[in-house]
Amino acid sequence: MAGHAFRGEDFFSLDDLLSDEERAVRDAARAFVSDKIIPIVEKHHRNATFPTELIPQFGEMGFLGANLHGYDCAGVNNVAYGLIMQELERGDSGVRSYCSVKGGLVMYPIFSFGSEKQKDHWLPLLAKGQKTGCFGLSEPDHGSDPAGMETKAELKGDTWTLNGAKRWITNGTIADVAVVWARTKEGIRGFLVEKGMKGYSAPPIEGKFSLRASVTSELVFEDVKLPKDAVLPKADGLKAPLMCLTQARYGIAWGAVGSMMAVLDEAVHYTKSRVQFGKPIASFQLVQEKLVEMHTMLTHAQLTCLRMGRMKDENKLKPHHVSFGKRNNVRSAREVAKLGRELLGANGICDEYQVGRHMCNMESVYTYEGTHEIHTLVLGEHLTGIAAYK
Repeated sequence: MAGHAFRGEDFFSLDDLLSDEERAVRDAARAFVSDKIIPIVEKHHRNATFPTELIPQFGEMGFLGANLHGYDCAGVNNVAYGLIMQELERGDSGVRSYCSVKGGLVMYPIFSFGSEKQKDHWLPLLAKGQKTGCFGLSEPDHGSDPAGMETKAELKGDTWTLNGAKRWITNGTIADVAVVWARTKEGIRGFLVEKGMKGYSAPPIEGKFSLRASVTSELVFEDVKLPKDAVLPKADGLKAPLMCLTQARYGIAWGAVGSMMAVLDEAVHYTKSRVQFGKPIASFQLVQEKLVEMHTMLTHAQLTCLRMGRMKDENKLKPHHVSFGKRNNVRSAREVAKLGRELLGANGICDEYQVGRHMCNMESVYTYEGTHEIHTLVLGEHLTGIAAYK
């Protein structure tokens, strides 16, 4: 890609509203992305591979379950956590997905719903990057409607028998433990399923245009025998996995900001250096209009994220707030990537530059962990009191 030092846009001086610790966490994550991720992500995107060699370094940096406390987690506040997600997605959506899935969808449910034995065993290993986890909720025939899940677990004596399949699972093939949601006689429950158990397989999904530098998998359970204590004891009903998704969607909203920052920075630099008709194309009105639209959407998203983070730290953030953040910021990131690709012209489709990769990645982020339409309906229900899902 064209080499220049990244400059993070901060139009309304939001740095002034961050604590010294929050800025330090952001700066450390920014340097890590610039030094460790940017130089290798093009190769991994081309080869459709995930940089597993970085997983222990994610642990050393405190990126995994960063906003959880104890169990060797970093214990930073939710704004600092969001800034980590922002910077990771500036590198690549797949890298941010690895870390936010692990923190929000694997470590958070173990932390919130697990037994002390489960927490003591898994959380330090996951936090240090010594083990990887995944979250199994979506199924081949049930995405936006998780209540229709067909995966079942049946208890006989002291053994659960698990049958079913999950699909579109980030980290699935490389996961040492899967947090799997299944229907039981008592309702929907969460289970910890370990790699290598008989009848459990996690084949990768091949041929992706998007999130190529990420492991996306199917999980298959064929009479998998689980011990009685594999269940998450405090997770009861569909509310539990939805609480997990709220955690992860919060990180996605911040991540979308990072994608926009990367694309805008590249577009400004490119248009100032690309000369046509005897002058830089940044001097043309239509080019400036696109840059201003990109900048405006980024600035809206930054303000949204900071307010969400402060509310989350004050225990005031509700699921509909997170739906607003995910819906607004990812839609904006999708549009920013499109405009950035236009500004780079033919170069925008080459992976020497970042914009095409971000544009493709945003197509997945726009859909996963609640489609744009589902978040629209969450907000519609908040405004009217009427659920329009059915």
